[in-house]
Amino acid sequence: MKMIFVKIIIVLVAIIALALVVAMFTKDKYTITRQIVINKPKQEVFDFIKLNQNQKLYSKWLLLDPNTKIEIKGNPDGMSGSVLTFESKHHKTGKGEWEIKKVTEGEKVDFELRFLAPYVFTANGSMTTESLTPNQTKLIWVYNSGMNWPKNFMLIFLNMDKIIGTDVEESLNNIKTIVEK
Repeated sequence: MKMIFVKIIIVLVAIIALALVVAMFTKDKYTITRQIVINKPKQEVFDFIKLNQNQKLYSKWLLLDPNTKIEIKGNPDGMSGSVLTFESKHHKTGKGEWEIKKVTEGEKVDFELRFLAPYVFTANGSMTTESLTPNQTKLIWVYNSGMNWPKNFMLIFLNMDKIIGTDVEESLNNIKTIVEK
């Protein structure tokens, strides 16, 4: 009986060691990019996306819980240093901060997203507007994140592009619906 127990322990240790070694050679970062065409002028689209306060209208994650507590802190909304804080009991929203890191007026908003609960991690990205015609704008949302070793082993099995990309697409569709009204 003791021998079986020892063999089981050895096999378990070997499996864990193999997973740790595989994680050392597995990607630890990912980028998700989604875009949508909005039938409004570029400046109008940009003026909407640069304001943190508008996220409560379009963000799939903030819309999951109507009781999400939202506050704008730091610099004035729409400027670098403006921080949207959120707190929700919904596990997909949780608690965190979305900070505008840089605004390239009329073009691009760079952001940092800090999740504080129930998971702790940081992501960053941008929302960029490109004029297709005077009344048509392409909005591109880029989201960058990752998992440190050894958690990155999970990226082998998780399709983050599908998991997060679907939520980004829904948020983009919400932006399109609101801005085109």
